[in-house]
Amino acid sequence: MPSPVFPARFDGQAYEADDAAMPVRKVVGCMTGTSIDALDVALLAIEGRGLDMRAALLRCHTQPLGPLAEPLRRLASQEPFSAGTICGLAHQLADFHASAIRHVLAGERADLIAAHGQTVFHRPPRSWQLLNPAPLAHVLHTPVVFDLRAADLAAGGQGAPITPLADYILFRAEAAARAIVNFGGYCNFTLLPRAITSAGNHERAIDAIRGGDICACDQLLDGLARTLLREPFDADGRRAAAGTAHAEPRDSLVDLLRSQARTGRSLGTGDELAGWAESYRDRFPAEDLLRSACEALAEVIVEAIEGVAAAAPAGGVDEYLLAGGGVKNQALCAAFTARCRGRTALSDAAGIPAAHREAAGIAVLGALCQDRVPITLPAITGTPAPAPLSGVWVFPG
Repeated sequence: MPSPVFPARFDGQAYEADDAAMPVRKVVGCMTGTSIDALDVALLAIEGRGLDMRAALLRCHTQPLGPLAEPLRRLASQEPFSAGTICGLAHQLADFHASAIRHVLAGERADLIAAHGQTVFHRPPRSWQLLNPAPLAHVLHTPVVFDLRAADLAAGGQGAPITPLADYILFRAEAAARAIVNFGGYCNFTLLPRAITSAGNHERAIDAIRGGDICACDQLLDGLARTLLREPFDADGRRAAAGTAHAEPRDSLVDLLRSQARTGRSLGTGDELAGWAESYRDRFPAEDLLRSACEALAEVIVEAIEGVAAAAPAGGVDEYLLAGGGVKNQALCAAFTARCRGRTALSDAAGIPAAHREAAGIAVLGALCQDRVPITLPAITGTPAPAPLSGVWVFPG
């Protein structure tokens, strides 16, 4: 097996890359979300360096976690596990990553793998993205960058959301103020104002980016499906679409979701709102509670984004690009679209499939880490400026 090509030097002071030897990097991004249902993998071709880079999606793949999902979900729910069991899960997750990455590479070689790992605890300043990256670097003969949140957390930030700078690389547009809305385990968003995208001044543009976590989303909906339907999720939101929203449960959930949106912190362990359904499950059909939840989510998410956008340079949102597993829920998307003042579309319209926006973003963040560009934004994570350099590295032998 030939030695991996990684024409770069880290000397503790500066990073140098041989653009002639590697004019275009093939970077793999891996993301397992807080819904703990599948691993998303995206292979990007990245041309250029730092904030001037341009990224194009080559291939993507989703691999269900299968038997790994149940113990990972239990661990994330803070059930006690032995150290040996947790160590075993970290190794199994690495093997699982390797299998999924091989699938998306289809015989090609990558220049870099960026892996997020599975969040099993997040309560800043402590957070744990479970993964043993060393087997990945070894078996795929490729450098791996991981633990992307840790430096921001150590510096005093929330460590999340970490995708806004990647969204700037992937989605900024001169003609529209865009909100990138992630219907993931938790809903988060990035606001890219129209006024800053054509300036060609990255520092000024990035200073104007806004974003943050809003509230529980798929974590809530999937939890409701497990509780009310005895199913892992409400497929395509069909059961919710068949239901009727009721004011009492909807309004009580709006209050809970607004409380999350107003905390000004990143969301994680303990924010699932799993107990909401218990107050109403004996009084309302499951379909009605699912529909009420979708309506409550849409109300709070739109309200939060428009509140931030009103104070941003663009003064509003022209276009909402929707991403994340929740876009499959037709009831949620319909309720959201009905409340938006701007156009709505899937992120597919901008070249990145909705299901793989986070994995593509992780690939971009990995490339930025390789270029020694800080990936978190103080205005969003709350870390003191200047933001720290992020990423922990494992190199193949």
